[in-house]
Amino acid sequence: MSSPAPKSPELSDKSKKYDRQIRLWGEHGQTLLEAATVCLVNVTAVGCETAKGLVLPGIGGFTVADGSTVKEEDLGNNFFLDASYIGKSKALACKQLLQELNPDVNGDYVDESVDYLLENRPNFFDSFDLVIASNLNEKTMLLLSNRLWESNVPLLYCRSLGMMGTIRLQIREHCIVEAHPDNPQFDLRLDQPFHALQEHLNSTEVTSKVPWLLVLFKYLRIWQKEQPDGHKAPNNYKEKNQLREVIRKEMKADEENHEEAIKAVNTAFGAGTVPSALKAIFEDEACELLTKKSNIFWIMAKALKSFLIHDNNGNLPLPGVLPDMTANTDSYIALQNIYRQQALQDADQVYHKCQDYLKQLSLPPDTIDERSVRLFCREAAGLTVMRGTRIAEEYERNSRLLPLMEENEVQDNLTAYNFALRAYERFLSECGHIPGECTAEQDIGRLKTIAGKMLGDLGTHATISDDVLHEICRYGGAELHAVSAFIGGCAAQEVIKIVTKQYKPIDNTFIYNAVSTESVTLKL
Repeated sequence: MSSPAPKSPELSDKSKKYDRQIRLWGEHGQTLLEAATVCLVNVTAVGCETAKGLVLPGIGGFTVADGSTVKEEDLGNNFFLDASYIGKSKALACKQLLQELNPDVNGDYVDESVDYLLENRPNFFDSFDLVIASNLNEKTMLLLSNRLWESNVPLLYCRSLGMMGTIRLQIREHCIVEAHPDNPQFDLRLDQPFHALQEHLNSTEVTSKVPWLLVLFKYLRIWQKEQPDGHKAPNNYKEKNQLREVIRKEMKADEENHEEAIKAVNTAFGAGTVPSALKAIFEDEACELLTKKSNIFWIMAKALKSFLIHDNNGNLPLPGVLPDMTANTDSYIALQNIYRQQALQDADQVYHKCQDYLKQLSLPPDTIDERSVRLFCREAAGLTVMRGTRIAEEYERNSRLLPLMEENEVQDNLTAYNFALRAYERFLSECGHIPGECTAEQDIGRLKTIAGKMLGDLGTHATISDDVLHEICRYGGAELHAVSAFIGGCAAQEVIKIVTKQYKPIDNTFIYNAVSTESVTLKL
């Protein structure tokens, strides 16, 4: 039988409330989320939907910044404004209605525009973990993004216009410990067993009641004796098939652990080596040259590198996690304890190296705790560092947008719409009104001129089709709630990824067309 599930302890009220999401990002992820504060700039439908997706799972706090008042036309697409607030502060209305969703979340508001804050209180945004902004004109958006880049505060900029929506993440550096890969490989070390595992495997009799790992090890040894070198693990289809046949020949009826061993041949070997992404982290200047200001991620990365080179023959620390196996309880728990103990020993060595580096940097010992190091070691194979670009770089000649263009026209539909939305924002800055709001035909001509100049500034002669520009003007600046809700939901997910340091966020632009239900992620 399979190993029994442990009895669940009594859940606290908070754990009950957030149970489903804690299953995704764990208690430690929830703790990080509850410690985070974000700022929502500009009360739009897409901005409010993003904030809703953060208030419900329990973000620590949010501040709404908007200097305008609620008008009747604001009520049609935004559920976080109602008629009782007409003529009153939009920031206050949004803050109060959002906070009703979750009283545990701290809410605040600033009845001032982002332009005023940037000019008179430029340090206002420095205290936030992330800023969410939406539907700004180009001048304001660039001023805000440049200020946040200087302050090293991540910015998530959302656009929602008619049937189009985009998300742009601006972040200097983001270190991810728990990437949650889609198909994780269990690191079992069968081909290079550590001492305690070797002793256990050699001393345990293989029966129909032991975990499949012992079955596989027994027949791996038989297969190895038939190989010229005698020690390697199967690493191609032919060799793995040979090992499966060795197990089948000795298998009796109703031996479920033998069947599991045959299935596991494909994935049981090869883990423990350093992947290319981790090699790049080890070779990064931030890992080599530690300073007092270094992120603890880089201190732990350098300690991990030292452990691999000097103490573990170039292998990663053991994660200590076993897959489910059909076995009797005692044999499974005995095997589980062996892996856990080795994982703790490996992590302990890395932890002591971290303490040595902290001492060299004159940093307090509690800067890095044992729990963080254990998690770091467990997830070592999936460690990821993402470095972003400034939004302003998209407006420069070396823009990554250029390879997406053909000689004469921006061909890809989604790329064209994304660029048209940028032209729309410049139109707002230069003309002072929304294109298509009054004189659609005249505005289409102006928008085309602006888009052409922007493309020329990038050093290309490509153009955007009239159909795309006509569509942008046809919307007249309108937000559709269904599109804003979708973009807001996606944006909230990205914020949670950044705050919890789990899962890989978009890198760096997401574009959505609700007409064709197409989407694409680009690095611009």
